[in-house]
Amino acid sequence: EHRTIIWLALVFASAGVLSHSGIKIPFFTFFAHDSGKRPAEAPRHMLIAMGITSLLCILIGVFPSIFYQILPYDTSYVPYTFDHVFGQLQLLFFALLAFGLLYRFGLHPPEIDATNIDTDIIYRKWMPSLLGLSIIAFSRLYSRVLIKISYLIKYAYKKLNDTQGPKSARVIGYPSSAMVINITILFAIALIVIFVS
Repeated sequence: EHRTIIWLALVFASAGVLSHSGIKIPFFTFFAHDSGKRPAEAPRHMLIAMGITSLLCILIGVFPSIFYQILPYDTSYVPYTFDHVFGQLQLLFFALLAFGLLYRFGLHPPEIDATNIDTDIIYRKWMPSLLGLSIIAFSRLYSRVLIKISYLIKYAYKKLNDTQGPKSARVIGYPSSAMVINITILFAIALIVIFVS
């Protein structure tokens, strides 16, 4: 649609992605220095997931009409025409040429000896650590609160026992007969108030 700047930006972005993901990463993965790491094979469920994804990529690449049928609108795009294939091969060739020349003459950015951290570190490392620290902090807080509550209950029980218990000064110095007389007087006052009103 004669949007040349957008087209050039997309071509440049495609070349950059192809150079980085399609050429640089595989090259440094297989031909860089030996890091000495010997990781174990991925678990079976991860191999199955990668296999399914690979099969879907191949299926969509070989039979793109299957993918186009599920789009919400009709399309008549044909990816495997001479122009499209030749254009992509040109992009691949010149990206390889640029990478090869930059690497050969030492102009390519040097390899960084580092471990790339992906988002899986959140649920593999940080969340278990945070959960463990939270459990430890909560258990310590809970034990301290329980100890304080138990001290408070013991203190309240001792105070109540000292003031209201069977051996308290109030009970010993106040016979039950006096209590009965007080209750009788209060009951008589209540009856008088009820009958008067």
